[in-house]
Amino acid sequence: MNRALQTLVDRGFIKACTDWDALSALMDKESVTFYVGADPTGKSLHIGHMVPFFAMHHLQLAGHNPIALVGGGTAMIGDPSGKTELRKMLTPEEVASNCASIKEQLGTVVDFSEVPEPGVGKAVMLNNADWLTNLNYIDFLREIGRHFSVNRMLTFESYKARLERGLSFIEFNYQLLQSYDFLTLYRDHGCRLQIGGDDQWGNIVAGIDLIRKTESAECYGLTFNLIARSDGQKMGKSEKGAVFLDPTLFSPYDFYQYWRNVNDEDAIRFLKLFTFLPLDEIAQYEKEGVNVNDAKARLAYEQTAIIHGVEEAEKARTAAQAMFGSANLGSEGRDGMPTLELEKERLEAGIPVLELFSMTDLAATNSDARRLVNGGGAWIGDAKIGDPKSVIDLSYLDEFGELLLRAGKKRYFRVVVK
Repeated sequence: MNRALQTLVDRGFIKACTDWDALSALMDKESVTFYVGADPTGKSLHIGHMVPFFAMHHLQLAGHNPIALVGGGTAMIGDPSGKTELRKMLTPEEVASNCASIKEQLGTVVDFSEVPEPGVGKAVMLNNADWLTNLNYIDFLREIGRHFSVNRMLTFESYKARLERGLSFIEFNYQLLQSYDFLTLYRDHGCRLQIGGDDQWGNIVAGIDLIRKTESAECYGLTFNLIARSDGQKMGKSEKGAVFLDPTLFSPYDFYQYWRNVNDEDAIRFLKLFTFLPLDEIAQYEKEGVNVNDAKARLAYEQTAIIHGVEEAEKARTAAQAMFGSANLGSEGRDGMPTLELEKERLEAGIPVLELFSMTDLAATNSDARRLVNGGGAWIGDAKIGDPKSVIDLSYLDEFGELLLRAGKKRYFRVVVK
C-alpha cells in the first residue's frame, strides 16, 4: 500500500475506499490533488469536524496537494447527511463571515504557505460559492441533473434516514451540488480524490460517478471513521456543549481540560488521530507501567498547541498543574484560567452566589448554579458554599485579591477584582 495511505491506516483514520489498489498505485506514481469540504454553518468549527483535516495534514506532508473547500454555496442549502432536521437557513452575509473565520482555523492544521517546504504538498483554500451562486438552473439540470437517478439517490443512507421525518427538495439537491464541486475541482485543478467522514460516502460516490460519465475519467473517494468516545458520547461534546476551536466560544484552558479529561481508553487512539506525534513516540505511552495520565496530559498539550498555539498551551498546562498539584494556586498558575473581571464596588455591595456562578462558565443559569450548590459542588477558594442564598463579598477574596471559583473537582474559574 502507498506510504501515505498506510500512515492513515496505522493512525486509525480509514473507514472505506472506493478502490484501494488503483488509488494506491496513483499515489505511488504522482502527487495527487485531493479535497475535503466544510460548510460554514457557524462561526467556528468544533473538534469533531477536524478529523478529515488532520488526515489532510498527513497527506500534505507526504507530498500530495490539498484543497480545503469552504462551502459558501452549499451552506446556503444544508447537507442532510447525519441530520435529523432541516438546517437553519443562513444569510449570504452570515455565510461570508463564517467562511473567513473557518479559513483561519484550518490554517492551524494545514499549511497554506505560498511556498511550502520541500516535499510538502501545495495547499489552497477555495470557496464553492465562486461557481455555485451564479449557476443557471436550467443549464445545471440539463448538464448535471440528467446524470442522477432519483431511485439510486434514495438508496443512500443520508437520504433514507431523512425520509421518515421529511426531506425537503432543497436538501435533495445537495448531492448534485457536492458532486458538481468534485467535477469542477477535477476540471479546474486536476483533483482526483475526495476525502471526508463516513457519512459522506453517498455524496462522494455520486461525484465520482458524475466525473466518470461526463469526463470519462476515474477519481476516488476515501472516508474516515466517525469518531465517538469510548463512553458512547459524540466526539467534541463537553459539559459546556460543543468543543469549538474559536477561543471566544470555548477558552483554551477549557479546551486543554477537555483533552486532559478524556477517558483512559481513548488516550492512545486520540494521540494518533489528533496530534502530529510520530507513532513510535506514541507507542511509548502504551508500554506496561506507563501512567495513562501522562498520555492524557501529552494529548491535551499537543492538541492545544496545534489549535491555539504553544503559548496558550503552556499557560493552560501550568494552570492545570497548579490546580491539581497544590491547594494554593500562585499567580503564574492562574494565567491560563478562564477569567472574569469584576468591579470592586459591585463585590463590596455583595453578589448572590447563584448570580456570581452564572456569570462564569461554571453555570449557564441561576438554576444550574442552584443545582451545583445544592449538590455540594460549589466552592470559592477553600470555602464550600452550601447555602444557595449565600451572598459573596470582599471577605471571600484570597491573598491575590481574587475569587477562585470551582465546580466539582476539576472545573475552575478566576474572578479578578478591579
